[in-house]
Amino acid sequence: MTPGERRASASLALVFALRMLGLFIVLPVFALEASRLPGGDDAARVGFAMGLYGLTQAFLQIPFGLASDRFGRKPVILAGLLLFALGSGVAAWAPDLTWLAVGRALQGAGAISAAVTAFLADMTRDAVRTKAMAMVGASIALMFALSLVLAPLLAGWIGLSGIFVMTLVLALLAMAVVAWVAPAEPREHRPSEVGQVRGRALGEVLRHAGLLRLNLGVFVLHAVQLAMWMAVPAMLVSAGLDKAAHWQVYLPAVAASLLVMGGVLFPMERKGKLRTAFLIAIGLILSVQLGLWVLAGSQPGLWPLGLLLFVFFIGFNTLEASQPSLVSKLAPGHARGAALGVYNTLQSVGFFAGGAVGGWLVRAHGVGALFAACAAATLLWLVVAWPMQAPATASTRR
Repeated sequence: MTPGERRASASLALVFALRMLGLFIVLPVFALEASRLPGGDDAARVGFAMGLYGLTQAFLQIPFGLASDRFGRKPVILAGLLLFALGSGVAAWAPDLTWLAVGRALQGAGAISAAVTAFLADMTRDAVRTKAMAMVGASIALMFALSLVLAPLLAGWIGLSGIFVMTLVLALLAMAVVAWVAPAEPREHRPSEVGQVRGRALGEVLRHAGLLRLNLGVFVLHAVQLAMWMAVPAMLVSAGLDKAAHWQVYLPAVAASLLVMGGVLFPMERKGKLRTAFLIAIGLILSVQLGLWVLAGSQPGLWPLGLLLFVFFIGFNTLEASQPSLVSKLAPGHARGAALGVYNTLQSVGFFAGGAVGGWLVRAHGVGALFAACAAATLLWLVVAWPMQAPATASTRR
């Protein structure tokens, strides 16, 4: 990477990390803490409030992506972070569950993922883009692991309201990084030179077979990820690990998986074998779901669960790094923001679907049915992804 590419990758990965920590940090404690608010005795309303940010993100990812194509990346990112900060403030103040839901909706309305990933794609060459995206993927994975460690401690110390104040501060820090640390936008994406948004951009994206495969993939990946957490924590408890100690499994699994990803994905991409790495990663996700399905019918042991989580994070982190890179390479240059907007919309819908459908499956048919459904969805993804062809690598940015 050039110094400019390193600066862009590190600063935008930090923006993602600060925002995702703000989102993840409430999830492990949200249901318990929200139940203490007026209206919190209704579990369905609590679940709706918790997942509402995913719905508002899904609705606004495409508009934010298109706006970043027209008005520039930085202004759109700053506007989204400001919305996220406002939502965090409302949630921190919320006197009841209704206002807490409003705060969560505003948090999700700051749907900056498409604009940030488009900005990163603008600033990196094809040859190093997967590495840049991997920094973002690694930051998300590490923030998820960190949230599992910190959330119970923070909830006992400052409560849910204090956690939301912390997310507001994180959003303001992310705005400072965008304004003063991230490099200037490339000339071709400054508002004065973009011109009008091309009306055919979204249609091109929705008709592109390669992008459709990736959009299905991100939907399945994040639906399966969220659905897993409907059952995995209880399985760890059943294996003899107290809730407060779950980080002792999650953190090593995530950290070790990142080392494996760095030692395997990048060399395979340099050798022109990104497609192979991509399909192997989907296969790993499938094998984990089948393994969890087998364990769901018995008394699980801690070591088998830990090994399956390690394998899951290898596949998950590899796909988190490679899929956005492939989207940015396959998308027509004038429609890159639109393509990433669609991609991130399907990611948000996947989060919502994983939680809603996963919870219903566990309640209605048991944990075994949950993992069987996850395995079936992943198998479908593998079949659809099989014909994919990795795009040719260009030596320089457009």
